[in-house]
Amino acid sequence: MSNLLRSSRALWLLAVAATATLLLTTALANPASAHGSVINPASRNYGCWDRWGGDFQNPRMATEDPMCWQAWQANPNAMWNWNGLFREGVAGNHQGAIPNGQLCSGGRTEGGRYNALDTVGAWRTTSISNNFRVKFFDQASHGADYIRVYVTRQGYDALTQPLAWSNLELVGQIGNTPASQWQRESGGVSIEIPANAPGRTGRHIVYTIWQASHLDQSYYICSDVQFGGGTTPPPTNPPAGACAATYRVTNSWSGGFQGEVQVTAGSAAIRGWRVTWTYANGQQISQAWNATVSSSGSAVTATNVSYNGGLGAGASTTFGFLASNTGTNSTPTLTCTATT
Repeated sequence: MSNLLRSSRALWLLAVAATATLLLTTALANPASAHGSVINPASRNYGCWDRWGGDFQNPRMATEDPMCWQAWQANPNAMWNWNGLFREGVAGNHQGAIPNGQLCSGGRTEGGRYNALDTVGAWRTTSISNNFRVKFFDQASHGADYIRVYVTRQGYDALTQPLAWSNLELVGQIGNTPASQWQRESGGVSIEIPANAPGRTGRHIVYTIWQASHLDQSYYICSDVQFGGGTTPPPTNPPAGACAATYRVTNSWSGGFQGEVQVTAGSAAIRGWRVTWTYANGQQISQAWNATVSSSGSAVTATNVSYNGGLGAGASTTFGFLASNTGTNSTPTLTCTATT
C-alpha cells in the first residue's frame, strides 16, 4: 500500500472517530426528555386525545365536546403530544416563568403548541370527592423531585375566569420519589398523589406540577373536575335477557350539564333496550344522541336507535345528552328493560 493510501486511510479513520465522539458527546449533553401527564383526573389534552384520538375529525365533537374541538382545530399536536407539556430551566420559579392566564399551556411553551388549553370554557369534568388521588403516568420512568397538586379556591369560576396563581391552593404533594418506587405499568410507571380539598363544591381545576428528576424539566397540567358529582354504582351482572344502565355527568357548566348512560346486556344477547328514570331537581333534557329520548315532566324514557339496540351477552353501548338544571343535580336511579 502506498504512503498516500496509508495517509488517506488514517485521515478517514480519524474523521470517523471524531464524528463518533461528537455524536456521543451530543447524546450525553442532551438526555432523553421525560414524558408524562395526569391521566386521572384526565388532563385537558390527555382527555381530548383519549376520547377523540381515533376519531378527531368527527364533527360531532363540535357539539358534544366543544372545548376539545377548539383544541384539536388550534393544534392537533397538543393532543398527540399529550405527555410533552413542559418547560426547562425554570429552577423552581414556576410563578416567575408562567404568567397568569397561561398556566394550562405552561406559559405557551413548545412554540405555542398548547395555547388552546388556556381557553376558558366548559371543559369536560371528572367527578371526584373532596378526598381524592391524582394519578400521574411517566412513560420515561424518570421519577420525580416532587409533584405538587393544587385546586382552585371555592368561588373561582372556571367557566369565565382565566386561571391565575392566586386562584390556587396547595392540597397535596410528594417529595423526591425515584421511578423504582412508582407502580410499574405497560409503557411506563405511575404514581398516585393523595389530596384533600375541603369545602369545594361544583366545578374546579386541579393543577399539577411535576418536577422530573433527570434534569430541570417542569410539567404543568390542568385537569377539570366536579366536586360533589358522582355516578351510580356499577351494576351487578344482569340476568339473561335483561340489561342494566349506569348514569354519569361528563361535563357541567352554569345552568346545564352533559350526561352519558351506559347500557349493558346480561348473560344473553338482547335485541333492544329501554332506559327510564325520574329527575328529582327539575333537570330538563334538550338534546340527545345515540338514543331516542322523550320526557314527560320529570320522567325520562330513552330507547335504542336502529344501530345500537342489538347487544351481545355482556356487551355495552352508550348514549349521551345535554340538559339544563338549576342548583342541585342529583344522580337519578335508572331502570333498564331489554327486548329479546
